[in-house]
Amino acid sequence: MLPIRRALLSVSDKTGLVELASGLAELGVEMISTGGTFRHLAERGLPVVPVSEVTGSPEILEGRVKTLHPRIHGGILADRAKDEQLRQIEEQGIGRIDLVVVNLYPFRETVSDPEVTLEKAVETIDVGGPTMVRAAAKNFGGVTVVVDPADYGRVLAALREGLGVVDAALRRELAVKAFAHTAEYDAAIAEWLARRVEADGATARTAQPAGDGGGGGGGETAASPPAREPFPARLELRLEREILPRYGENPHQSAAVYRNAAGAGLLGGMRQHQGKQLSWNNVLDADAARRLVSLLAEPAVVIVKHNNPCGVGLGSTLAEAYERALATDPVSAFGSILAVNRPADADFVAAMSKLFVEVLVAPGYGDGALAALGAKEALRVLDCPLHAFRAGSFELRAVDGGYLAQEPDDAPEDPAQWSCPTQRQPDEEELAALAFAWSVSRHVKSNAIVLANRWQTVGIGAGQMSRVDSCEIAVRKAQLPVAGSVGASDAFFPFRDGLDVLARAGVTAVAQPGGSKRDDEVIAAADEHGMSMLLTGRRHFK
Repeated sequence: MLPIRRALLSVSDKTGLVELASGLAELGVEMISTGGTFRHLAERGLPVVPVSEVTGSPEILEGRVKTLHPRIHGGILADRAKDEQLRQIEEQGIGRIDLVVVNLYPFRETVSDPEVTLEKAVETIDVGGPTMVRAAAKNFGGVTVVVDPADYGRVLAALREGLGVVDAALRRELAVKAFAHTAEYDAAIAEWLARRVEADGATARTAQPAGDGGGGGGGETAASPPAREPFPARLELRLEREILPRYGENPHQSAAVYRNAAGAGLLGGMRQHQGKQLSWNNVLDADAARRLVSLLAEPAVVIVKHNNPCGVGLGSTLAEAYERALATDPVSAFGSILAVNRPADADFVAAMSKLFVEVLVAPGYGDGALAALGAKEALRVLDCPLHAFRAGSFELRAVDGGYLAQEPDDAPEDPAQWSCPTQRQPDEEELAALAFAWSVSRHVKSNAIVLANRWQTVGIGAGQMSRVDSCEIAVRKAQLPVAGSVGASDAFFPFRDGLDVLARAGVTAVAQPGGSKRDDEVIAAADEHGMSMLLTGRRHFK
């Protein structure tokens, strides 16, 4: 391995650049640079050679062509282990380039602006940068490539300790990182362009004239364009490992937690203030609790155990909401995950202090809250923004040999659009309780039955193979009065038996999707019991 004598620096992200260049200069490494990187270093008095002086050619085409030249790529790609290749570049007057420091135009950041133009996006597609990165990564046997400013310190330390040589293990590690960097970059471009092509195609189809003007059928009309396919024909996943928990769902299963490299981050970009490392099950439960609590407008507390809510409460304060949520099922709440939809305050922390909680999820923490939580050293305290519905997004679920993709079931709903087929209409109190129970039912495993009053869940029946069993469990588990409460069913009642169970327990109103061939029988049963019923028209299997 020959020592590093010459480096090429061309970066969009200039974090740590001056410190790196200063270290290279101290080590006697000649530095070549381009455009903005050259100016950034030269203005700070660092010795740097413009790339045009090396190539003998000016930058052309408004900067599109700078480094695409044999004097650059010959210097990078020459195999240091082959004397013939070294002789060839010497004959051509090409000097070796031993270190390539490149990060790419900010394409992903540019297209995150929904108003970005196609022209601007295209100009942010880097060509010379990925070419240099791939060339250097291919030739990792003799060249060091760095794409992440976080690695600058490691490379300088290696050069100082190795008398100008970066050891083979680190060169290979950096090459792997470089190939991953360009792969993610190209995938982001392909994904965005595919979405843009689909959107432009849909716009063009919508703009077509409506038929031939003769009154006959035939053409696609502006009023009813073909449905746009929401799922791409090819899907590239860009994931980065975030957590290595001790194990997965069970101690004999090894596990890892990955985050979407292009998104805001795990759980919306969580920050952990304190506590032990999150486990696999903690992440699943925290996600479930956060998604549910984000549906609720009033101050709310959700208590989740094994991915199901075991208590949900509303109140004028989080402390009041917590007491109501806990009252649903205080036994199951032991060792649970809590989520709130307001910044956690000191009163709420004091209220929950007697309960053993694994994880607390909140969109911020008020004065004194974090200090008070510090007494519970093992408690994992997460700061996460509320979950937001994102139109056009979808979720994946692994099956043997592939994945299922679907839109997430978190689109907003308007109870004003529900219909009432029963003789008795729900009163204002029942209507508010039904909307609340229906929101909770979306995040209870099917078959799901949720009993609630205006302010809290009363009983929850989850994960049963028959709906009548879920009804019976919801009634049996209730710690609060069932009489006068309302019920929500995540799917239709296939028979009247489940409704009869709820009616005998004193449930006065029910929300359900409807759509069963026995709807008339079920509605008649509700009328027989003097119950009101709302048909939502939407099912929430989970």
